[in-house]
Amino acid sequence: MEVKSRVVVITGASAGIGAALARELASDGARVVLAARREPELKQVAEEARNLGAGGALPVSVDVTRRNQVFDLRDRALAEFGQIDVWVNNAGRGITRSVLDLSDEDVDEMVALNLKSALYGMQAAVPYFIGRGEGHLINISSFLGRVPIASFRSAYSAAKAALNSLTANLRMDLRSYPQIHVSLIMPGVVTTDFARNVRGEARPPINTAAPGASPMIAQTAEEVAGSIADVIRNPVAEVYTNPASAEVARRYYADVAAFERNAPRPQAAADRSVEKETHPEGRV
Repeated sequence: MEVKSRVVVITGASAGIGAALARELASDGARVVLAARREPELKQVAEEARNLGAGGALPVSVDVTRRNQVFDLRDRALAEFGQIDVWVNNAGRGITRSVLDLSDEDVDEMVALNLKSALYGMQAAVPYFIGRGEGHLINISSFLGRVPIASFRSAYSAAKAALNSLTANLRMDLRSYPQIHVSLIMPGVVTTDFARNVRGEARPPINTAAPGASPMIAQTAEEVAGSIADVIRNPVAEVYTNPASAEVARRYYADVAAFERNAPRPQAAADRSVEKETHPEGRV
């Protein structure tokens, strides 16, 4: 699939991976619909996209935890460009909270932002794709939804695991529509402001790997955006954006107990206070 002239809806587009993806696609001439709550930042990303050669850039202030606003986003995109070719559910937020410390509010927010927002996007976009006979739905999950290597992300990881399952089930439901693609993207550690903006204590991500495996080096938002753009051009079911992730996942499922027993432990608070100045903040 060529990116040029395609209409791509991106949620969580005001910063990080979403903004980087908007710039990546704009440079190929795509038309982008940018959704997030922060309107000034959205307008800035839209201006950058236009300057890079986007065929059009529409910023839409949206609370993706509200079903009606996500459906309105779809309608705004169709009214502006007449079609939607790709819908990217990228919005999300992390948490720093162990399982035993989770409150109802913690879990509700993680589910609303990381699972229900994507569900609303699926329910808004996919019926349109079915009526049109083609389209591409992309859900941005996390490696933590596949391998729980950062226990302090608890409910975030759980919500992403649920997103992984919903994505797979949707893909199974759409088997009779070969021109409708459903893709799951699982970044690892990414150097964005994700870790600063979590619910709870801001904490740098751990650079982890299975015993004997290569370390999972942090990626830039631009590197992840490049992987997503590749999936738009050549749709596949699932992608780990970090080259080390597949081997870590393989080792985890080969012997879950051994992996969990030997996995790096979260640092003590005193150690974290030293590293906050030097460790790349990021998304897992």
